[in-house]
Amino acid sequence: MKTSGGNSPGISEITMEAVKSLIKKKDEIEEQIKAYYDVLEDQGVGVEGPLVDAEGYPRADVNLYHIRTARHNISCLQNDHKAIMAEIEEALHKLHAREKAKREQDEAEAQVESMEQQVSLPPPFARVDAVTEGSPACGAGLRVGDEVIEFGSVNTGNFRNLQNIASVVQHSEGKPLRVTVIRTGQKVQMSLTPQRWSGRGLLGCNIVPVQQ
Repeated sequence: MKTSGGNSPGISEITMEAVKSLIKKKDEIEEQIKAYYDVLEDQGVGVEGPLVDAEGYPRADVNLYHIRTARHNISCLQNDHKAIMAEIEEALHKLHAREKAKREQDEAEAQVESMEQQVSLPPPFARVDAVTEGSPACGAGLRVGDEVIEFGSVNTGNFRNLQNIASVVQHSEGKPLRVTVIRTGQKVQMSLTPQRWSGRGLLGCNIVPVQQ
């Protein structure tokens, strides 16, 4: 068996399937080694047992050909086993290194994206400080602590007071409004439809202005 040497897969090529294939080969080699050890055990000589009798003649009580063949094959297979173990170790190292590099790249990209988003996000003009369970606001995904940067036609640029939002809600009963909030530094968009429900008002949430 030839070892991988300079032909081993590059860090981007190695896959878990390739590693599994190498492990399967290793298992097959181990099975072959065991089979040859069984041959030696059957002959009662083992790997080191003498093949000549006390007078130096070839032993007549054992099959010398089978023993020599088994010993030779065990020696070759053990070299193959050592080589494939090194190959598996190298493949696993490459696989882990690739996964680590990908994880670090993903984290870096997420950090850059988050920073870009924070730079480009407009300042909020209102904050959600209460959401009632089962309300339209709750169903739309609005949460306590969400900072509002867009509520229908109201945005950071034209917001004056809460009456702006109340007016939009009154004129949009049964119609979906696009609401954009900042949640844990990320921009989150949702569709909120003001409508009658079992509680008070058309939204079921309390919104307070944010001091600019």
